[in-house]
Amino acid sequence: MRIHRHGGADVIQDDDIPRPAPGPDEVLIKVAATSFNPSDLGVRRGLLPVELPCTLGCDVSGTVVATGDRVIGRVPDASAEYVVAPAADLVPAPATIPLVNAAAIPVAGLTAWQAVFEHAEIRPGQRVLINGAGGGVGGFAVQLARYAGAYVIATASPRSAGTVREQGADEIVDYTTTPLPAGVDVVLNLAHLEPPRVAEISSLAPVLVSVTVPVGRHFVARNDPGQLAELVALIDAGVVRVDVAGCRPLTELAAVHRDAEANRLRGKTVLTP
Repeated sequence: MRIHRHGGADVIQDDDIPRPAPGPDEVLIKVAATSFNPSDLGVRRGLLPVELPCTLGCDVSGTVVATGDRVIGRVPDASAEYVVAPAADLVPAPATIPLVNAAAIPVAGLTAWQAVFEHAEIRPGQRVLINGAGGGVGGFAVQLARYAGAYVIATASPRSAGTVREQGADEIVDYTTTPLPAGVDVVLNLAHLEPPRVAEISSLAPVLVSVTVPVGRHFVARNDPGQLAELVALIDAGVVRVDVAGCRPLTELAAVHRDAEANRLRGKTVLTP
């Protein structure tokens, strides 16, 4: 699924192209699934620099053609039937969940991991507010903050509240009706904010980490296969669960983009070739 120009969801098209061939230290992966991330909207709209034509997507779960190994990774050009990737960028897929569902892990899981452990450095006993807990990153962030020993207060809409509660949030705040609570040690901001909301959230805690708007300790997640492997171990140990809100054919990618822009998506959506 590629774009040849930037614009609305209608620029996404289903192209037939030659199967890629792996180069040195690369492997060919038969894709089981990819997943949608909000950053894909930025790529499609031209807000992030890419070379055109561009195959969308950065998450992959699948099988190495040469060996049959089940793998996951953060891999460019993932919205396809086959992709190539450096072998060093891949890790074994979790053994305890379906391979299709594992496509929900790499980008969202790494973003949450780096927010919790690197940038916020959450410690046992801290009160942590996770703003935007109902999204894909939020689901991992709630669980990892709890794993780090924090008391987790999560904002979520009524449609996401049940899932966020099951993921381990100690308190849930309906951001559509209730002001954000003060008296917390850390705020993890995972939501896009209008200017008045930026000022409000900046005053709530001494530590503010943001993966969206550039406030506080703003960062862009990087690929880290070592961290991804640690996250997979927690999933297989039953400490972290992977919640997939929807599974759709890859040919419906444009419709998924439209649903995201209309705020109709919850959690992670995976797409299968």
